[in-house]
Amino acid sequence: MSVLYGINAINEALKAHAEKIERLCVERGQKNPRLQEIIELAKQNHVRISFEERSWLDRKSGGERHQGILCYIAEFATFEAEDIVAQAKSPGLIVVLDGIEDPHNLGAILRSAEAAGADGVFVPQHRSTGLTASVVKASAGAASHARVARIKNVAQILEFLKKSGYWVAGLDAASGLPIWKADLTVPTALVMGNEGSGLHRLVKEKCDFLVSLPIRGNVGSYNVSVAAGIALYEVLRQRS
Repeated sequence: MSVLYGINAINEALKAHAEKIERLCVERGQKNPRLQEIIELAKQNHVRISFEERSWLDRKSGGERHQGILCYIAEFATFEAEDIVAQAKSPGLIVVLDGIEDPHNLGAILRSAEAAGADGVFVPQHRSTGLTASVVKASAGAASHARVARIKNVAQILEFLKKSGYWVAGLDAASGLPIWKADLTVPTALVMGNEGSGLHRLVKEKCDFLVSLPIRGNVGSYNVSVAAGIALYEVLRQRS
């Protein structure tokens, strides 16, 4: 059982997985209309509701900004990579993450992937953050809708994707190929690297090609979640 907090995250969780919510906890005396909407939605779905002091919510959320509401929810379901690929909509779009460690980055990437209609997001079981409450809150509820697979080995999953007909594009700031010059209308797997070190050497070697997001300023690269949003938008632009 996990603790989930934040208005957007809980609202989306109620819409997508109300049956997994054991109890909704709301700050006593709150008059926020958005909280009232969530309370009504919880009642419609027969979710148990309790009203608690703010100090209690502060403790249960670990001091994170909870916006006056949290809930106890069963772990979000993950999917098998093979099932995601089998059910992907043509031409297929998969996001593969190579060691994202910051929960806020993972949450933001899940949000962008869901908004772009990605078929799934593959997250390593090791050397990566999991689907924590911070991730779900940072995703603004998108984690309730995104199809996530926890994978054991990134290099091996890229081989599987290639055998399944996907072209594997790795984001690498050192690449001389701007992303808009790559053909992303084909079945595509976008690979994003670690916040500090980028893609691992073996992962780079498994990519069919590397693309970059050209920089005009003085910083060397984009934040990985920002880069993911730009890359996913480029996929949508080409496919439109």
